[in-house]
This record gives sequence, structure tokens and C-alpha cells, in this order.
Amino acid sequence: MNSGRTVFAQVMDFLPLRDFRACVARYQGYTKGQSFSCLDQFLTLAFAQLTARESLRDIVTCLNAMTPKLYHMGFRSVIRRSTLADANEQRDWRIYADFAQQLITTARPLYATDTLGLDLDATVYALDATLIDLCLSVFPWARFRHGRAAVKLHTVLDLRGAIPTVIHITPGRVHDVTILDTLLLEPGAIYIMDRGYIDFTRFRHITEAGAFFVTRAKTNTQLARVYSHPVVPHTGVRSDHTVRLTGRRGGAHYPLHLRRVRFDDPDQARTLTFLTNAFDPPALTIAALYKRRWHIELFFKWIKQHLHIKAFYGTSENAVKTQIWTAISVYVLVAIIRKRLRCDLSLYTVLQILSVSLFEKVSLPQLLTTFDTDTLDEPAANQLPLFDL
Repeated sequence: MNSGRTVFAQVMDFLPLRDFRACVARYQGYTKGQSFSCLDQFLTLAFAQLTARESLRDIVTCLNAMTPKLYHMGFRSVIRRSTLADANEQRDWRIYADFAQQLITTARPLYATDTLGLDLDATVYALDATLIDLCLSVFPWARFRHGRAAVKLHTVLDLRGAIPTVIHITPGRVHDVTILDTLLLEPGAIYIMDRGYIDFTRFRHITEAGAFFVTRAKTNTQLARVYSHPVVPHTGVRSDHTVRLTGRRGGAHYPLHLRRVRFDDPDQARTLTFLTNAFDPPALTIAALYKRRWHIELFFKWIKQHLHIKAFYGTSENAVKTQIWTAISVYVLVAIIRKRLRCDLSLYTVLQILSVSLFEKVSLPQLLTTFDTDTLDEPAANQLPLFDL
């Protein structure tokens, strides 16, 4: 039975505080702003994400309106707008980046048994990047091009559970393919990426690491057929070839054979050509794998729609990265709660329930597991069902 603890406090009980303190110590987070701790800053920004607060003044006003409850929600400092602004500007964003990675490490095993609907035992990742547009006059450090400013989220998404495993935040001008240079490749895993990542020297490194890639071929890629594999008729697969790179220095960049699969996509009425170094899965599975890449597009649209990462509480690079990493932490934290409580609700529904219940004193399992889904209206056509794909 709930002993009068707020929903917010129960949500924060799922945080691994020992890991959080280790992250704070790693970057000397205790040396600045002793009156406003790193944990208070994280709790404040997490509250802002869960309730979709628009500004620092909005955050502080809402929290201070509930001053008698703040101590029992985990806050140990008086929350002032100037103090919060200074913490966002000065406190090392890597504290919250490392903590988000700790939460990701906790979340991934919880979703490891989720199915992709494919007969594959390998872990499947999707790679992509998305831009977050900024105002150049306010964020001059994030200059992009043509009078624009932006930051870019380079992301590797585990398709079992839609959990981001790697996120790099860079200025918008950094090319997408650079994430392959820093990625710790997992032997036996499959990495799905679009044509913007085609770089055969980097693909050779993926192959040498014992991993696999699936991508779409560019029209100007020079390939020579080595061998034709039989295809099953009426499946949409037009051809399945073993090929090699030709052209100037083609063999030097990738001297090994590749597999080229051509597939007729009935949804878009066009023929798609895929390149991969995976020769064992059926050709139809290669096409189905690339279709799963769309999950990362949904992930980007989802976090932009439901988390507060398109408008920022501060203007410095440190403040922007702190806010983005806190948003990712909240996303993963809610995913952990959803799994540990064996909740059948969508992530969107859980967030909506929490947003209006954080100050309530009701049992969190009861709040989420007794929710009457029959009372829900039909979802809007543009709603993104991230965990129901």
C-alpha cells in the first residue's frame, strides 16, 4: 500500500542513484553550486520533461507552487530560476550523458526478448541522424549553413524495444557517416543504414569486425555481377547477386564480395536495391530488415513530438546538451518503468498519465496497471506508436 509518497518520488525510485553519484564524482560535479546539487538539477529538468514545461520561469513557478511536497519528492534545495540557469550553463553536461548511458544499460536487457518478427537471432541496430534547428543569433556556436544553426543527434537504435544505445550530439555540419568511426562494433550484429552512410572503407572495417550491414545502393555505384542466386517467385525479390566493386580504386576500398538484392516494393511502386555483406539470410529477409530501419525515423519524430528538445532553457552548448541528455534519460526511465511494472500501455499513454499525476499520492503500479484502456478514443492518424510497431 502506498504510504503517501508522490508519483514523482516513486518514478525517481527507479533511478540508480549510486551510478548517478559516480557520474557526478567523475566530472567533479560537487565543486560547483553546492547549494543546488546535481541531483536537484536532474530532478528539476526531469520534472520539466515529464510535464512539458516551456521555460525556466515556468519550471520554477510550478515547483514552488508545491513547496510543501518538494522535500518528499526528493528535492533538497530551494529552486530559483537564476540558480537553475547557472547550473545548466556551468555544470558539465557529461554527467548527464554518462548517466543516460547507465539507464540505457539497464533498459536494454529488459527488452532483449522482444521480437522483430524476423527469424533472426542477431541483434539489429538502425543508424541515422536528425537535425534540431536553432536560431543562429541565439546559438552562434551551432552554425550550420546558409544562415542556419542546428545540432545533430547521431543515433544507433536497438530495434528490440526502440532503445537508443549510442547517441552523439554534434554541430549540424558534422556528416552522418562519421559515427561509424567512433562506433564500438558488436560482432554478429546487423547495422541498417540509409545511402548517406555508404563508405566502402568504413564498410570494410564493419566486415573485419565480424558485423554486418544492410544499406541501399546508390545509382552510381559501379558493381560487377559474380554469381546469381536463385530467388523465390512472387515474393517481390527480383534478383539476388553476389557482386564486387569495380571502377577506379573500387577493389582497394572494399576488396571482398558484396550481396546485391533487388526488391519490388508494392507500397511505393518502385524497385529498391540493397547492398549487404550478410549472405546467409534469405533475400526477402534483407528487404524486411531494411524496412525496419523506419523505426529510427519514428523514434526521432516521437521524441521531438513528446519530449522538450526543440526549445531550450539555456543558450550555451553545455545547456543544450544537458537538456537533451536529460530528455533521453527520462525517455529511457519511462521505458524501464513500463517494462518492470509489466504495463501494457504505450509509452505515450504512460507519459500522459504521469504528466498530470506527479503530485498525486497514489501507488504508481496501481496508477498504470488499472488504467482503463477501453475509455481511450481511437488514436489520431498522426500518432506515432513507437512500442507497438
